[in-house]
Amino acid sequence: MLTLDLLNEMNRLHNEVDRVFTRGTPTLTMTADAPNLNVWATENELQVTAELPGIDPNNVDVSVEGDELNLRGNFSEKQLKEGQRWIRQEHKPFTFVRTFRLPFRVESSKVNAQYTNGVLSLTLPRAEVEKPKKIEIKAA
Repeated sequence: MLTLDLLNEMNRLHNEVDRVFTRGTPTLTMTADAPNLNVWATENELQVTAELPGIDPNNVDVSVEGDELNLRGNFSEKQLKEGQRWIRQEHKPFTFVRTFRLPFRVESSKVNAQYTNGVLSLTLPRAEVEKPKKIEIKAA
């Protein structure tokens, strides 16, 4: 299995080759740890936040497939108006894919997604069949 350091180095080398041979703006694919995720659970739901500063929420796709949460998206290059030119451009276009295995099944039709100040917040309600059931003990 590839380590994160090796993946980062391969990504860096790929970008350098793109820069040398294309003389254009290479497309960056974010590494396995980007965007940053925070995940926590309660008995009834899972909460996820993803840091996506500057990314248009229309360019983000969230899906639940089985027991996995998938985040996909892209950051598009800013289009300059006529007469404008770049002096410095450090934000390059990129795409990202993050897949996270859920600790329990969720009601995918009830997932809530909010995007505020560059942070995507997801609430994933636990599926009823997954919730712990209290067993009533009957006295004889």
